[in-house]
Order: sequence, then structure tokens, then C-alpha cells
Amino acid sequence: MNYNVRGENIEVTPAIREYVEKKISKLERYFTEAPNAKVNANLRFNPDKTSKVEVTIPLQNLVLRAEETTSDMYAAIDLISDKLERQIRKHKTKINRKFREKGAEPFQLTNTNTNTNPEVQDDDELELVRTKRFDLKPMDSEEAILQMNLLGHNFFVFTNADTNRTNVVYKRKDGRYGLIEAQ
Repeated sequence: MNYNVRGENIEVTPAIREYVEKKISKLERYFTEAPNAKVNANLRFNPDKTSKVEVTIPLQNLVLRAEETTSDMYAAIDLISDKLERQIRKHKTKINRKFREKGAEPFQLTNTNTNTNPEVQDDDELELVRTKRFDLKPMDSEEAILQMNLLGHNFFVFTNADTNRTNVVYKRKDGRYGLIEAQ
């Protein structure tokens, strides 16, 4: 894996870089062949004395991404490593279930027993339990945010009145709003 460790409002010391590489490189054990992946780690030190760590690993059929904000940067790196490991296990379970249904060769990760970790989602937890259908009303993004807040949801799907395309507005962790535009 190739590592790109960046810092915002913080100098990335060799010790921090080494710690990130050490923790993230442990994920390689889940692959039969070491992926030629580029690991992007962004370390940020906020004015409120918290650290935010973001790690993105784009793979061939999967993008692993995790972020964590804590007062201790090393603890955030540990938590991200755990999150990414859970994502890999979840993906492995989901893909292997699909291959079993089709009778094809399973996803090639090294043999890990997913039953030993209670935090790993079982097949039952991935079951679709509800389907909603509704008409998309043309509106602008501000009206969509108002509708979302009225409903008490953290996202809202609508047709953009200007572009006539399906868009999604969502509430971000920082309390602001984001917009996803379909292409």
C-alpha cells in the first residue's frame, strides 16, 4: 500500500506517519494479495483542541473510508483502523453471500472468522425491511432542507426544479447541510 499522509494545522511528524502506516498496514492481512492501494490519511488539528482523522482507501470494487474526531489523535487512528476492519469484514460477508447464491467463486480475502467479533453485521442485519415509494416534487435545495427539517429526517430526496434531476440534501455531522446531485 502507498501512503499519503497530510496534515492540516499540524506537522506530520515521522512518529505520527509511522503510527498511521503501522495501524493501516494491519488491514493487508485480509487480502490474499496485497492491494495496490493508495491510502489517503488527512490529519487535522481543530481550534477546539480536537483532532480529526480521515482515511480513504480506494480499491478496485470498493472504497474504504472512515473518519473520527477525538481529543487524542492516536486514539482516533486506532478507532479508524477498527472501523476499516469492520467495513472489510462486512463487505466480505456480503459479497460471499451473493457468490454463494450465484454458485460462483467467493471473494478472495484471507480466512478470517467473522463470528468471533460481535460487532460484525450478520446476514440478517443486511436484510431490507422496508420500501417507500413517493413522488418527487420539483423544488429548490432550500425548500428541500425545510421539508427535511419538518419531517425530522437527516436526508431528503427531491427533483431539482432548475436542472430537473434527482438530488439529495442531507444534514452533516457539523450541523450544516450537503447536496448530492445525480449525473
